Amino acid sequence: MADKDRGPEAGKKANDDKRKLDDALEEGLEETFPGSDPVNVVQPAPSKQDHHIKRKG
Repeated sequence: MADKDRGPEAGKKANDDKRKLDDALEEGLEETFPGSDPVNVVQPAPSKQDHHIKRKG
């Protein structure tokens, strides 16, 4: 839904972002089914042991 203060373009971007997130979740569910652990769409923050790993961000 578009917010009155932001206009229709901001609402469209929010809808696009939600759709991308929903698509990523759906893809994760399809690729891991059947599984006992729920899919996490958000990448967790790196731990101290991960300091040598480069991540996209």
